[in-house]
Amino acid sequence: MANVVGEDAAGRSTRTLRAEGALTTLTTGPDTPERVRRVLEQALVFAGAAFVAVYTPSEDGEQLHLVESAGIPRTLCGMRDSYSVAGHSPAAEAVRGGRSVWLGPEQLAAQAQARRVPARDFSLAALPVRHDAGGCLLAVSERPGGFDTDDRVCLGLVADAVALPGPPAADGAGEPPPGAFVLSMDTGRVRVGDDILDLFGLGPDDFDDRVETLMGLTVPEDLPSVMSVVESDHLTIGERELEFRVVQPAGPPKWLRLRGRLVPGGEGRPARLVGSVADASTLRPDVTDVARVQRLAVALAGSVTVRDVGKAVVAALRGPLRADRIAVAELESDRLVVTVLDPPEPDAWPDLWRAEWRAEWPEAPVRTMPTLAAVLREGRARIWPAGSSLETSLAEVGPGGLAMLPLSAGNRTAGACLIGWDAPHDFGADERALLTAVAGLAGQALVRARAFDAEHELVGMLQRQLLPRRLPRLPGAVAVTRYLPSTAGLELGGDWYDVIPLPDNHVALVIGDVQGHSAGAATLMGQMRTALRAYAVEGHTPDVVVSHANRLLVDMESDLFATCCYVDVDLEQGSAWCVRAGHLPPVLRHPDGRTEIAEAEGGPPLGVMAQADFPMSPLRLWPGTVVALTTDGLVESVEADIDEGMDHFARRLAAADPTDLGLVADGLLGKAPRSDDVALLLMRYDGMTLRPLRETWTVWRVPQAVGHARRFTRRTLRSWGVTQDLDTALLVVSELVTNALVHTEGPVRLDLTLVGDRLRLAVADASPRSPAKPSSIGWEATGGRGILLVEALSAAWGTLPVSGGKQVWAELGTRR
Repeated sequence: MANVVGEDAAGRSTRTLRAEGALTTLTTGPDTPERVRRVLEQALVFAGAAFVAVYTPSEDGEQLHLVESAGIPRTLCGMRDSYSVAGHSPAAEAVRGGRSVWLGPEQLAAQAQARRVPARDFSLAALPVRHDAGGCLLAVSERPGGFDTDDRVCLGLVADAVALPGPPAADGAGEPPPGAFVLSMDTGRVRVGDDILDLFGLGPDDFDDRVETLMGLTVPEDLPSVMSVVESDHLTIGERELEFRVVQPAGPPKWLRLRGRLVPGGEGRPARLVGSVADASTLRPDVTDVARVQRLAVALAGSVTVRDVGKAVVAALRGPLRADRIAVAELESDRLVVTVLDPPEPDAWPDLWRAEWRAEWPEAPVRTMPTLAAVLREGRARIWPAGSSLETSLAEVGPGGLAMLPLSAGNRTAGACLIGWDAPHDFGADERALLTAVAGLAGQALVRARAFDAEHELVGMLQRQLLPRRLPRLPGAVAVTRYLPSTAGLELGGDWYDVIPLPDNHVALVIGDVQGHSAGAATLMGQMRTALRAYAVEGHTPDVVVSHANRLLVDMESDLFATCCYVDVDLEQGSAWCVRAGHLPPVLRHPDGRTEIAEAEGGPPLGVMAQADFPMSPLRLWPGTVVALTTDGLVESVEADIDEGMDHFARRLAAADPTDLGLVADGLLGKAPRSDDVALLLMRYDGMTLRPLRETWTVWRVPQAVGHARRFTRRTLRSWGVTQDLDTALLVVSELVTNALVHTEGPVRLDLTLVGDRLRLAVADASPRSPAKPSSIGWEATGGRGILLVEALSAAWGTLPVSGGKQVWAELGTRR
């Protein structure tokens, strides 16, 4: 951008003019990641953006990769590390069309690729970046109404001010800027600028282009954190920033700051870590820099749990203060419960703290530390230099100096932050100002996080109560389930599962997901699970069950929708019918280890359309087949789309040993952080060792109907070898059929089932009203004795709802 500030400022708002002035000063510096970040931060200040990022094309021009960002964590607003240039994302459309794309909350919700809509209303802007490398600027706003006219002008200025160099050449040719480096993740070869070699005390002739050479000069205590960045096995796409020490020929070690980003490689090309290294001692004076406090405020705004707040505070203070110990603790009644310790090893903390260690972190009564109790009562930050008279439990935290910050919001103290130094430390005015600012921001964030944690626990308890406590025992099959909440600090969502036993050795496998993350989503989840179970038990076919649930959700007039997959499995025949309502299809693992994603036709999500079709798709199960149902939290992420996730899920299922389904489920879940809830349902079909014998007879409404039913029963039982108690069975059939013909209208069906030595006689009719057993019958009564007779002759009897009516059944013991 040659000249950001125009010669004529007439007609421009004050905010636009201030943005032009701020950007003008930033465009005069060298092209470094720090300068780009500061340019992006102007979008947070002048355009009201909550998140802003720059994407540039990959070397092959097929992908747009994230190179720098500012604002709230990108996962909170659904932004990815890369987008396909040929895809339908706003970023791709802005680059291909060379024009800006502006999307409001409604348009974002309608995006086909965004199945998961954020809980908050976001607006999105995608602006092309016009320089040699191309690319685009993405910005997200949380404000009602999105980006106004001045916001759009300011975003245009920011897009013009971003002038990033193109991506490094694939062959490694060319030299990086003086303070930058490019590390090839497959070979460990690194190209560094001359300034970096000076920081490590090396000359150009002393460096062999190996990253191990630089790591060999790192202080051993800091080496693990450096390796976590430069080791590809533990590196994910995204930003990395840390401070570490390098050994000097004379004097204390030097502090350096590394900032980098992993750039994924293309076809046949390795990933690269690109970034910069600077002398951290030159950055210490900016502890009162407004940008640093702003970054802390942004980090705290995205911290939704108490642990997130503690990590943000530690990240903000450890570097600029060079502290040796930082502890962030909650105040619960009269006890301090530590949530974050840096360093986390118990040996780095006083004996009293180690004595109170509980599991991961310690907790201790405030009364054991009177000085701390006094600071919490006063609500003011206190600083003690080296040699101050303190109780041992506090003096050992910071023998060279101790700072104690009460974390307060209004008149309420939510916790405390302790910062200690081993060597004598001088507290300047800049550090005192930083500590005061951090205490105020962290106190307010901690109060919000505690409220969120309380709501999170309440919703979690509600959701656990709404899910099945145990699974039923299935004839010829084994089922296991898993449910895991999100680890990204979001509220619990509406993922659910169910295993519903049905008559005639059928079972319904159900998995679903309610849109959003809130108490409302969890409540609606419970309602939908109950409704599906009720409709299934009534005896409806799978498509009718899902259609009834859809109509119910539409009539509830909820703002949320739900997806589900319903599979009705016939455990006798090894067949199944699948119905999908906007949900992922089942994955089948066949006995030979081959897996397939079922070709099951799907309908729309529940609650979207009142008149919707939900077709049934057949599935064939052989003994040893595993049916896997999951929600999208397990297969979809910002790094990979849902199709790639499903393929990866199928491959992992193929590699698993289905003998122990519990181990299979644990292996499929893994231990990686999750940005969404996950529900997983697995069933292994083994086949029934003893298959029932079944026959059915349609009873016609003719005068001889009962006689026909008796003859059908006699023929069937004789063909099964049942000769004993035949008269008892015929009498029960006569009473059940007569009762259905006399007291109901519509079709009547007689079902005979023999399992081992148990004979089940059942008559289904079109009336939902169950037969009532009379309490007493006079000698002159002509009716009412049938049910009493069935009860007297049967080992058990009862009624079941079926689609459109009921079934009256009786069981007899038989001998053959």
